[in-house]
Amino acid sequence: MSSQLATQSSSYNTAFRALLEKTGNAEPSWLRRMREDSFAHFERVGFPSVKEEEWKYTNVAPIAKLQFVPAFANGQPGGNGFGAFVYDEARRSRLVFVNGMLRRELSSVEALPAGVSVIDIGEALAKGPNETSLRESLERAAKSESGFTALNTALFSSGAFVFIPAGVSVAAPIHLQFISESSHGAAAASFPRVLVVAAENSAATIVESYASPGESVYLTNAIVEVRLGAGAHVQHFKVQRESTSAFHVATTDAELGANARYDATTINMGAALSRHTIDVTMDHEGAECWVDGLYMVDANQHTDTHSMIDHRQPHCTSHQLYKGILDGKSRAVFNGKVFVRHGAQLTNAQQTNKNLLLSNEAQVNTKPQLEIFADDVKCAHGAAVGQLEADEIFYLESRGIRPEPARNLLTYGFAEEVIEKIKIDSIRRELDQAVLNRLHTTL
Repeated sequence: MSSQLATQSSSYNTAFRALLEKTGNAEPSWLRRMREDSFAHFERVGFPSVKEEEWKYTNVAPIAKLQFVPAFANGQPGGNGFGAFVYDEARRSRLVFVNGMLRRELSSVEALPAGVSVIDIGEALAKGPNETSLRESLERAAKSESGFTALNTALFSSGAFVFIPAGVSVAAPIHLQFISESSHGAAAASFPRVLVVAAENSAATIVESYASPGESVYLTNAIVEVRLGAGAHVQHFKVQRESTSAFHVATTDAELGANARYDATTINMGAALSRHTIDVTMDHEGAECWVDGLYMVDANQHTDTHSMIDHRQPHCTSHQLYKGILDGKSRAVFNGKVFVRHGAQLTNAQQTNKNLLLSNEAQVNTKPQLEIFADDVKCAHGAAVGQLEADEIFYLESRGIRPEPARNLLTYGFAEEVIEKIKIDSIRRELDQAVLNRLHTTL
């Protein structure tokens, strides 16, 4: 049973009691009750098992069996070497979290205009106007049946609250930088929590990145919620380059107002095992979203992407392009669902998943889905899995390019369709270099 796996370790229970004692009366009473209910739910359901349909291709037993110690109970790494993860465009518009805990001395928000809030969740809870938004967000997540979500709600101790006032356009990208590293010989677990609220007709670019200065074993269990008001426009870039010995489980939940635009691009390259659940809800007319991504794995890495785009109202549009590059004995899972509800007429939804296998031992399980309950819609989906075309390699060879560089060029071009969506130069350069490094080549 999955619950039996979850209770093999007492570290979560010990950490939960320590967190309640540490916070005492500093937190609102409703949050304390919510933590207690969430932890009780986690103890009942534990981590998911492969017997559950949504997890049938991803076995999280290694996470359940390892003795992870929540980071707030395990001390903090010093911070040396973290400068390598800074993006030039966001040097003065970033919050830095180490093992899920805000490090103010490494952060800077000087470039943000007046009225824009980019603060720690604890600070946001202490300010009356923000408490309502945070409570609604936490209560919504607390209804989830997921054991990972319940554990995050019970144990998060820091996080980011981002508020963009109505009509404000933020020029500098807002970088939420999560760095993980096990210390004192124990495998750390961190529980990042993020809420982004973009009010009516506002605009901002959010960069969410995960990385590690070493190759230690640790767990990142993150929840990111994005709320867009009417006419708001948010670009959201997520770059996951965790240690290849680590575990990364994340949920992104977005709700779009009328005529809002949400443009999300996710890059998954790190972690021994990663899972990203993406839910986008369009409950107001005229909303539009792009949910694109690239996963690139090799050796024995395993990556899993589950997306749900929920069309609840008429005249909404969604675009989804996910690409995968697999080498070695790696494995990928893609399950994308477009749900068009009754009455959501004139929906336009396009979904595509393409996978490139560089090894005969790599595997991918792909399942694009359409569930439509309206009769006046334009929806399409498709998936492809294959290797490089011999004719394309021959064409490049005929132009004087040797076979191995020819394969690398074609692979790079396959990935670049997604990477080029990222308009922040320093991020795009980093990702280009990461792809080339994986291919053991240069341009």
